[in-house]
Amino acid sequence: MLKVNDIHAGIEDNEILKGINLEVKPGEVHAIMGPNGAGKSTLSSVIAGREEYEVTHGDIELNGESILDMAPEERAHNGVFLSFQYPIEIPGVSVSNFIKTAINESRKAQGLEPMGASEMLKLMREKMNLLEMDKGFLSRSLNEGFSGGEKKRNEIFQMAMLDPKLAILDETDSGLDIDALRIVANGVNKLKSKDNAVVVITHYQRLLDYIVPDFVHVLYDGKIVKSGDKTLAHELEEKGYDWIKNELAAAK
Repeated sequence: MLKVNDIHAGIEDNEILKGINLEVKPGEVHAIMGPNGAGKSTLSSVIAGREEYEVTHGDIELNGESILDMAPEERAHNGVFLSFQYPIEIPGVSVSNFIKTAINESRKAQGLEPMGASEMLKLMREKMNLLEMDKGFLSRSLNEGFSGGEKKRNEIFQMAMLDPKLAILDETDSGLDIDALRIVANGVNKLKSKDNAVVVITHYQRLLDYIVPDFVHVLYDGKIVKSGDKTLAHELEEKGYDWIKNELAAAK
């Protein structure tokens, strides 16, 4: 599904990613862990196509097609979803109108007719029930006055409605208490299928108690320096990132 081939990228003259290789297949959950400044959020932004980052080498493929020349909205229409670490507030735009616009823009890009109002409402209610969300969310301004947990749950709702092929969750556990973390993670787990894939970016192992990864990758100084199964996350929790630093120093 996703192939990241020797990607080098950064901002202006600051190279942040220094040769990333990553393959994610349908049905898989990959966790990317690493200390602050390692390049985790840069990687998610580069895959999603945020324009402030410049790719200087390598390629990114989605289902065998390069997406490097695609604008962020084109990548989204092709099935890439990025949840933000800090979702923005949009006063005056209701959650329902935002979702309706996003879905119909995606359908338009695929040559489909807009979804009818009754069908849209039925789908919204179905996904809200799945995620244990109150229907009052729909009439609220997007993220305005939302708690951290509500913002993250709302993003998972957007993900449920858009049904992406590849969902990238960038530190979705940031600022969440245990209850909110469990609710958000349960939502992600309910949306997983053999036809989609999830990339979870996190500092901490605790999220991976709820969203269990098939693979864990450690990103350090712009490179993936270690990969393994879910036990690698527990090892990182126990030993810390200095363990990785010391291993790399010993290997030189």
